[in-house]
Amino acid sequence: MGQTLVRSQSTQRFRSVRRVLWIVLLLNLVVAAAKFCYGLITGSASMQADGIHSVFDSAGNVVGLIGIALAARPADIDHPYGHAKFETYASLIIGVFLLIAAAEVGISAVHKLVTQDYTAQVTVFSFVVMIATLAINVYVTCYERKQGHALKSEILLADASHTLSDALVSLGVIVGLALVAAGFPIADPIMALVVMVAILVTAIDVFKRGLSTLSDHARIPEQEVLSVVLCVDGVSDAHKIRTRGTENEVYVDLHVLVDPTMTVLRAHAVADDVEQALKQKFESVQDVIVHIEPADGHEE
Repeated sequence: MGQTLVRSQSTQRFRSVRRVLWIVLLLNLVVAAAKFCYGLITGSASMQADGIHSVFDSAGNVVGLIGIALAARPADIDHPYGHAKFETYASLIIGVFLLIAAAEVGISAVHKLVTQDYTAQVTVFSFVVMIATLAINVYVTCYERKQGHALKSEILLADASHTLSDALVSLGVIVGLALVAAGFPIADPIMALVVMVAILVTAIDVFKRGLSTLSDHARIPEQEVLSVVLCVDGVSDAHKIRTRGTENEVYVDLHVLVDPTMTVLRAHAVADDVEQALKQKFESVQDVIVHIEPADGHEE
């Protein structure tokens, strides 16, 4: 019954993440088309760069949808721990897309600086397009980050950071257009370089988050786990506490010390109590492996 409930909750979570990604994908496509097409018409390198960045946002959403589809598959004989890390792999692919986008933007900006090809045209509509797309980006960031925290989704949190960088980039483009209008045409490719730096910073953040999961970084502080375990009746102490997994699916293993005269039946019941206590305290805990040891001083 308990496993069935867990599978049902996991299925619902993946459906929710998938729905958020579809919504964000559609909004990103609208933003990308508006910025890139108008940047192409007016010759603005920074607007085109910002449009390319938004296109990669959309490509990231597609990768996220594929990753979620794979991560939603149940555990099998070859993947006894399930497929949750495919969500992490998808976030790393987004990081690679960001690096490619940064290269494209940087090459274009440097070319304009070297050839002194400053062709950006600034109109009132230029600012209207950028401010409107900025508003959409801010909304998408807030919405996706909120859902990412609620669903404990690495792909949504990574994508929200990605979209936030897009919003910051849009601010930079608006500043660049204002400087061009003020008589500084070189500001357009320079702001495109700022766009490149923002994309690189975002890529680093995405890689850090994904590699944290793949390197089995501790998910729950050891002291927090210990404080819960020590409240279980029959537990004398605990050590060798380890946690790993994704933010949404955490696996715990630990050694629990009990009275040396305790029966096997009672010790087994204590282990079950420890598992239930941890799952009740930490909703993300999926499985707990408890190794029972006698509290006879041997561990010292």
